[in-house]
Amino acid sequence: MFSVEPARLAEAAAIAEAALTLDTGEAAALVRHLSHPPEGRRWTALAVDGGVVLASMSDKDPAVGHLDLLAVRPEARGAGRGTALVRAAEDWLREQGARQARFAGNPPCYAWPGIDVRYTAAACLAESLGYERYHVAWNMTADLGVDLSTEDEVARLEQAGVTVRAAGEDRARVAAFVEEHWNERWAWEAVTASGLHYAERDGEILGFAAWGARPAWFGPMGTAPAARGLGLGRVLLRRCLAEQRAAGQDSAQIGWVGPLRFYSRAVGARAERVFWLYRRDLA
Repeated sequence: MFSVEPARLAEAAAIAEAALTLDTGEAAALVRHLSHPPEGRRWTALAVDGGVVLASMSDKDPAVGHLDLLAVRPEARGAGRGTALVRAAEDWLREQGARQARFAGNPPCYAWPGIDVRYTAAACLAESLGYERYHVAWNMTADLGVDLSTEDEVARLEQAGVTVRAAGEDRARVAAFVEEHWNERWAWEAVTASGLHYAERDGEILGFAAWGARPAWFGPMGTAPAARGLGLGRVLLRRCLAEQRAAGQDSAQIGWVGPLRFYSRAVGARAERVFWLYRRDLA
């Protein structure tokens, strides 16, 4: 077992690409993403021959640690590497002061909400090592071949004095709005997102939507309470998805979804990826 130095993260990315068969296209990007978390986050990457684990301490609870990504090459499985990687990550988390370890996303910089239920071997490993399933999360999938036009709705909003635009040099101002109305985690995602759109009226920001804060996924998004009912969410969502399509995606994951009905009606999104969240107290 050894720590993965920054210069060797490419090797970790190659392992992830080979192991994460449901996420092959973005596996390497996930390793890069997790290795550039918010300033001040404590994290590590540990490896054995053919396997890698990335772990981090919670930004919210100093007693909680996260196993952010676990990958073992198919040809290297069955020899205890997964168990060794989890135990090594747990040892590191204990050294950092963690009293609980979780297979669960560590917002705002995470790979998945938990273990995708289709990665059955990973779920079985977690349960065999004493982890309990404590929550379920899900994503929705939006096909990007559908109509994503917003011209008529943007015109309607303009008549009401509302302007919709993509954030440029004013991204920090949008992030400040996000932090004020939601939290600093979403604000970090707004700053680091590939695309960020917002609506404002008379210089006051009313809502925002982002994509690519977690590679290839949509989110977060939100509308200030006073502006709800104007149809801003649908417009901002569609503008982001149109950018994702222009970037070469044919579908988009809407991560860690709450309002199923909104996304289903707005763009025909369907609930698809399901994640089990696991935790274990560390002695």
